[in-house]
Amino acid sequence: MTQRRPFSIRRRLLLWLLVATAVFGTLALIDTWREAVRMANLLSDRVLAGSALVIAERASLDDDGNITIDIPYGALEMLSSTAQDRVFYRIDGPPGHVVTGYPDLPTAEQAQQGGSPVFVDGIYKDAPVRLASLARAASTGIDEVPFVVTVAETTNAREQLTQAIMTRSALRLALMMLGAAIIVAIAVTVSLRPLRRLGEAIAERSPDDLSPVETSVPSEVRGLVATINSFMLRLDSALDGLRNFTGNAAHQLRTPLAVVRTQLALAARSSNLTEAQSAAAKGDAAVAHAERILGQLLLLAKIDGESGLEPDPLDLTVFAREQTAEHIPAAAEAGIDLGFEGQGPLPIRAEPLLLAEALHNLISNAILHTGPDTVVTVRVRREDGHAILEVEDNGPGIPADERGAVVRRFTRGQTPGEGMGLGLPVVDEIARLFGAQLSLHERAEGQGLCARISFAIDPRITTGS
Repeated sequence: MTQRRPFSIRRRLLLWLLVATAVFGTLALIDTWREAVRMANLLSDRVLAGSALVIAERASLDDDGNITIDIPYGALEMLSSTAQDRVFYRIDGPPGHVVTGYPDLPTAEQAQQGGSPVFVDGIYKDAPVRLASLARAASTGIDEVPFVVTVAETTNAREQLTQAIMTRSALRLALMMLGAAIIVAIAVTVSLRPLRRLGEAIAERSPDDLSPVETSVPSEVRGLVATINSFMLRLDSALDGLRNFTGNAAHQLRTPLAVVRTQLALAARSSNLTEAQSAAAKGDAAVAHAERILGQLLLLAKIDGESGLEPDPLDLTVFAREQTAEHIPAAAEAGIDLGFEGQGPLPIRAEPLLLAEALHNLISNAILHTGPDTVVTVRVRREDGHAILEVEDNGPGIPADERGAVVRRFTRGQTPGEGMGLGLPVVDEIARLFGAQLSLHERAEGQGLCARISFAIDPRITTGS
């Protein structure tokens, strides 16, 4: 698979600038060319018209009524230029009579008596020329004799003027493009310095430093930095969960695995089937205990990585009733009376699987530590705008001075029963994940324990009873 080459922001900006400037510059040059041609023609046409007018003013009639013109050569010198243009003229009298000049010089037939000069382009002596024809009349006081003055010049000066304008415009455009490219290159280099500092700040960090990046960056990059910081926080949370899981697993699984190895060794050295079966049963119990520990550790690792969890809406009453019903067979087998109290909808937001695990831990702890012939009650109720979930038992309970410690990981209470010190910490961390709070209280009747989780009721959720 071919890897795409990384692109350069500086190079891309310069390319877009130069392409855009070239396109608009070409359009500007086309417009400049048209304007230069128009201006060159306008200036030269004025000179042509002036020359034709000066010649026309020198026209007169002789004694025979014929037109005579004393050509003022100064009028023709007006058309001389450094481009060495050639000048031609022609004066036409009555129709079909050429008074003087170049008889084969074309004329503008549209010229009208007393009107403005008429300009046309033509070819004369194999060269492009610009002609101006002016129609006038010479008067004897009684009659008027019409005549037409035509003056022409080659177009070298016009073309050179147009080319000079175009050359200067193209040069200015090239200098503008070069200047813009230099300015953009400098501006992009300066503007990208914060990104370079950001990269250096991240590169200089140790692999264990996942704290937010505090480097000052432009507003356009703040979203990227915020995304990086958010990712680093999530990664830090995930790594914390992984570190906690590996450390806790190494600590907690050591004992049950040692028991398994011991029982396997005893089974191997046993002299009869009874001893081997007893060792196998103890090893199986140790494996089951390790399995429970591993499940709780995996759940804690999942909770540690659920920083971006979005809880779902649910009815706490219906949820707790269903979960309690699932535990009744296990409680009956242990000789414990498990029941449920609560009615009416209590809308909250929580992730069902995690909340089910929390309630499972509370009920399992109660079954494990209370002993047979006891009563465990799961209760839901409303109190001061909060939804309360309680698991209450009439067992030995937990002393008041130990209740704060048992919600910490791997801390066991002094009450009877086998535990691993993870049940209540798991419940506490799940509750915190949903903005709820776990608290331990003495039973109202005096003996036993009441584990209480207080949720905020979400009035926006519509549930049925």
